Amino acid sequence: MKADTHSLQPAPNAHPADGQGEHHAGGSRESYLIGFGLSVILTAIPFWLVMSGALGDKQLTGLAITALAAIQIVVHMVYFLHMNTRSEGGWTMMALIFTIIMVVIGLTGTLWVMHHLNVNMMPGHDMSTMQ
Repeated sequence: MKADTHSLQPAPNAHPADGQGEHHAGGSRESYLIGFGLSVILTAIPFWLVMSGALGDKQLTGLAITALAAIQIVVHMVYFLHMNTRSEGGWTMMALIFTIIMVVIGLTGTLWVMHHLNVNMMPGHDMSTMQ
């Protein structure tokens, strides 16, 4: 047996059968266009809801805008930041989940403290009696 017959290097004219040689670190043009289209739609819908008053109720409109904003955040993370459960052994997704939990705890605690300060520190405060 010759040493060159068992070479680990591919032949000069060989192409990868499964397309691994053409793998890019970022997304394809198609995925960027899909993300862009979804982002435009998810921006236009809340604008239309506010300008037309389609839902009629301000609180319902606010909730719809908040839900569409959350969906748009996910679209940006998937199509532009390329976050998924497979990248880096799932650590980017775990870091994202940890960050979301910390932000929710921080915001909830802040709102809770501010509400109780308002209720407990200013029980008889009435702005109409001040001159």
